[in-house]
Amino acid sequence: MAIYFYSTREQPYGCFSNFSQHGFELEGFWWPTSEHYFQAQKFPNHPWQDQIRKAKTPKDAAKMGRDRRYPLRSDWEEIKDEIMKRAVWQKFTTHADIREILLQTGDELIVENSPIDYYWGCGADGTGKNRLGEILMAVREILRA
Repeated sequence: MAIYFYSTREQPYGCFSNFSQHGFELEGFWWPTSEHYFQAQKFPNHPWQDQIRKAKTPKDAAKMGRDRRYPLRSDWEEIKDEIMKRAVWQKFTTHADIREILLQTGDELIVENSPIDYYWGCGADGTGKNRLGEILMAVREILRA
């Protein structure tokens, strides 16, 4: 049976969302959510990166990260999956409570049930790549080992 998640309000799997309030320290900074970290990495060594890190909400961070006033780093498409994995890893190694929830999923398929995201989620029709779900399952395997 697959485990579907999307909203942070869905229990117990809302913590799998990048919008969940599970901050962590990485690269010398405190990141309020994995969404803040992920979006900020699009703009390394730019003042916009720090403004994204300080965004009030993960929704604000996401909006800022999609703003194209400033150019994306040139290697973004090549490294975005690794950036996401780093964020997810740090989040789940920092917080024992949600690490336990992830480990308790056993070998179940984990799916980000996003109706609009066909890369990180499964999309409205289920044909999306589900890269966030795949990363969560990969992190689960490493944590288990």
